[in-house]
Order: sequence, then structure tokens, then C-alpha cells
Amino acid sequence: MHPRVIEVTDRLIERSRATRARYLEMIHAAASEGPVRGKLQCANFAHGVAGCGGGDKQRLRLMDSANVGIVTAYNDMLSAHQPYEHYPEKIRQALRDIGSVGQVAGGVPAMCDGVTQGEPGMEMSLASREVIAMATAVALSHNMFDAALYLGICDKIVPGLMIGALRFGHLPSLFIPAGPMPSGLSNKDKAEVRQRYAEGKASRDELLESEMKAYHSPGTCTFYGTANTNQMLMEMMGLHLPGASFVNPNTPLREALTVAAAQRVVRLTRQGGEFTPIGEIVDERVLVNSIVALHATGGSTNHTLHMPAIARSAGIQLTWQDMADLSEVVPTLAHVYPNGKADINHFHAAGGVAFMVRQLLDAGLLHEDVNTVAGRGLRRYTQEPFLEEGRLVWREGSRQSLDENILRPLDSPFSPEGGLRVMVGNLGRGVMKVSAVAPEHQVVEAPARVFHDQQELADAFKAGELERDVVAVMRFQGPRCNGMPELHKMTPYLGVLQDRGFKVALVTDGRMSGASGKIPAAIHVCPEAIDGGALARVRDGDLLRVDGKAGSLELLVDAEAFAARAPVSPPTGLGVGMGRELFAFMRASLSSAEQGASAFTSNLESLR
Repeated sequence: MHPRVIEVTDRLIERSRATRARYLEMIHAAASEGPVRGKLQCANFAHGVAGCGGGDKQRLRLMDSANVGIVTAYNDMLSAHQPYEHYPEKIRQALRDIGSVGQVAGGVPAMCDGVTQGEPGMEMSLASREVIAMATAVALSHNMFDAALYLGICDKIVPGLMIGALRFGHLPSLFIPAGPMPSGLSNKDKAEVRQRYAEGKASRDELLESEMKAYHSPGTCTFYGTANTNQMLMEMMGLHLPGASFVNPNTPLREALTVAAAQRVVRLTRQGGEFTPIGEIVDERVLVNSIVALHATGGSTNHTLHMPAIARSAGIQLTWQDMADLSEVVPTLAHVYPNGKADINHFHAAGGVAFMVRQLLDAGLLHEDVNTVAGRGLRRYTQEPFLEEGRLVWREGSRQSLDENILRPLDSPFSPEGGLRVMVGNLGRGVMKVSAVAPEHQVVEAPARVFHDQQELADAFKAGELERDVVAVMRFQGPRCNGMPELHKMTPYLGVLQDRGFKVALVTDGRMSGASGKIPAAIHVCPEAIDGGALARVRDGDLLRVDGKAGSLELLVDAEAFAARAPVSPPTGLGVGMGRELFAFMRASLSSAEQGASAFTSNLESLR
């Protein structure tokens, strides 16, 4: 094993010793030696099976049959989740075929950040993760289940399902993906049209045509944003079947993998003889594996919020520093948009997750001796699924990259490190994803221009007020202020300025997510402005230095004069309308970005 991986793992284990022990006590106490439904009062049991067909009812009375709870994030607003419409019946039939039962335990909300970008609804996006976690807990609270299957893919949905699943960590669990849409208009061409539109050089009709050619069918969006990073991480953590993440929807192989997943989770129950609860799969080693994979693939910065929150749900105290220390020694092996020109289908075709696992295992960068839903040992995930005469089989994945413009071996990486920086200075602490930023753009020293919403920046751009070197400071965008919406509406304007030869950077207590592009962006800055963070005292014209190479975030003004400034108050009318007022109680309880921007942090910390 690489010494840095051992070092981070050991300190994570030590730091988490008390909370992890308490967590394991909790899930072991919840586990039962036999089906919990067998201990229910007769009336409770009758309610739980009243809606089942006769055959399923009878099987549920027999305690050697497993009952699998299905938690689904299906809706047909999300292209990625639309394929899930018919999954419950497919899963139920697959379970009946082996003498078990599936029940949809509940649904969870699933909103699309792509639809709500720049709109009021985006302010509910991060908070929806907490709602999904709670909805998962409600679904499983019936306590009728021997195992659980989770149907979810996109940005906050998988992290929310994970947080909920880990609080029911005594249940064997498996996540079932639905796959990415086939490739459409390239992400590079789409981005070019967006920039031309921002400059007034493309019409709205041209822009709409471009977007609809890029996002054109059921399946996950094809860029390597948070949704596809989620899928890669679920596989790297051993919670998908090997090779399941990036098989396109509505294909025979996709259908076979869904059936196999449903039947595999039964084998992980006590009745199946391989009892493996999810709370024992997700340990410190598996979390370290997930962060290594995040860096090696150039994954979404949203996971600097999600992975600490997920870890805490399993009693593990993961920090940004742990993530950054791993980034220093994990090479970047994949270039998928926005880090490169290829999309996720190209990544999969070039060797995908199986190639990545093999490279990282052979380099000693991953813990191999871990539990997975496919059995003991991560080496199983160097295999890929195929159909042979209609039968699902696994074969060894490619030992060589089939396209080194997309996926590279350890001896010729795109970068010797993973590209995550913890940004530290007198403006606070944040993160930057430098893997998508050209080296010549990673350091910017320029005057600040302060904004309180994205439209202000767009208006300033159109008025010609930003035709200079500039650090855009977008404040009052943190979790406790307005729910921490993504801020992609600014990206085309800042990209145009950079293309015109100006030094441009962004500093914000908000977030940019997995589609963060070529602009150096210090994001998730905390303390956030509403909590009195330094951003609340920045003024137009202040000289700022954003150094992605050194990981520094500095305001270059007289320290005494800066300390004497009064912080600016947040804009009036925040968080009202479009249902946002319903989330006021949650915003007030959210932790800092570094602690996962979670409403549950204080409760989980009490497990110490």
C-alpha cells in the first residue's frame, strides 16, 4: 500500500474510533437473528402485507423467504430516473423467481439541478439531500425488510439515499443504476454555443437546439458531473454490481444487471447465507477508496460536501484535509468533460471503472481487502459484465486503455496528482478543483468585484463593466444563507472574459459542482458570509490573490483596516417564494460546508 493511503486511513480510524464503535453497536443492536416481520404483532404484519398478491403474501408468512424493501427516486422529470418507472415490477418478478418478495417501501423526491439552474428552485437542491435521507428512513421504518434496494442516480439523490441507508446499516443493501443516455452533441460544442449566446452571437433558438441535442433521451447526462461521479463512487465502494454503472438504459445488458442485482441482495441476507449489511461494507478503508477514485477520475467538487456527510452517517469523521492529502499522491487518470472532451460513454468504452480499479489496486492506492456486494475483495471490480447467449457473465476488463486521450495507465497520467486543493487564507477555507483549469490560469491576482446574485454578474458583463482582470466575489450563497445553490449561470460569462485574455477567478461561499469548468473557482468558502465570514467585509476594488497551485486564498489589504470594517448584511427577501420558506428551519441548522453542509451533523457528532 502507498504510505500516504495508509497514513490517511490510520488517522481516520483513530479519529473516528468512538463514533464508529457507537455506530456499529447501533446497527448490531438493530440486526435480528431472523426476519423482523416474524416478531411483529399480527395486526402489524397484516397491514404490511395487505396490498400484496396471494403468492407474495404466502411467501412473507414463510420466514425462509427474504423481503426486500425498494426505495425509489423515480420520476420522469429527470432523464436519468425515467428508466426506473418499470424497475419495481422487474425487481419483484426477479425476486419471485428465487422465492422471495419485493415491496416498494417508499419513494423519495428527486429534483434536477439542470432544470433549476439559476432559478429559485435551485436553492432547495442541497437541502433535498437531507429530505431524501429522511424519506429513506421513513420508507424503511416499517421494519418489515431483510434487505434493501436503492434506485437513484443524480446529484443529491444518491448521497441522500446513502445517508438514509447507513442509518439502517443493519440491512444488506445494493444500489441499482439505470445508466447514461447515449452520446449526443458533444459537451465541448454545447459549451461553445453557451458562450456565443452569452456574447450575443447566438440566438435563443440556436441555444435551445444545442441543449436539446446534448440532453436528448432517457439516461444520465453524459458529462462527468455529480450524477456520473455518484455512479463511479458506488461501484468503487462495492455497492453496485461490478461494471454496472455506465451501461445504457433499455438495453438487454442493463435489464440483466437489474435482475442480477435484485437476486444478489437476497444472497446477502441471513436467509441467503452471506449476511453482509451495508454498515459493515462502508468502513474507513472503503471511504478512502472512494476519495482515491474521486481524485483519479477528476470527479465532482460536490463530493467535498457529500462524502463527509455520508461518512458521518457511518460514524466516520472524514475531513477536507484527508481528501486533499490523498489528492497529492493520486494521479489523474481520466479526462472526461469538463476535464477533457470525452463523455462518460467514451470513458466506459476506453476501459472504464474496471481499468481504473486495476490500475489503482496494482499501484497500492486502493484497499483491496474490503467487503463488497459481489463478495470479499475489490479485485472483483476489475471485471466487466457481458451477455453470452442471453446469460449474464463477467470477464476480466481491459488491461490496457483503449484510448489514452481519455483514460491512462499509472505510468503516463494526465497529472501526477488529483487536482483537489484546500484553499486557506485570510478569506477563510474553501476548495478548488484544478484538474479542469489550465496551469496558466490557476493563479489570479486581481481587484474584486462583489456580487450578491448571478444576475448582477450577468448584467455587469453585458454592460461591459468586467472587461478587465477581475476576481468575482459571489457571497451570501452558503448553506445557511440561501441553501447553497449551484452557480453555473456565471460560467459562460467568466469563460468569455478568460478567452479574451483577462485574468479571471471566482470566490464564493456557494458551489459549482461537477460541471465546474475552466475558471479557477475557490468555492465552499467558510465561514460563510451570513455567519460573519471574511467575504462579508470584501469591497469592490480590494486586491485578491487566488492561488490554485499553492492552495492560498488571500485578501491583499491592510489587516488592521480590514478587521475594522463592518460586515455587510445579506440582501433582503432571501429564501421566500417557490416553497423556499418551508426550508428555513433546515437552513438554520445546516453545518459548515467543511462538515458536509448537513442538518444532521450535530446529532451524529453526539455519538461521540
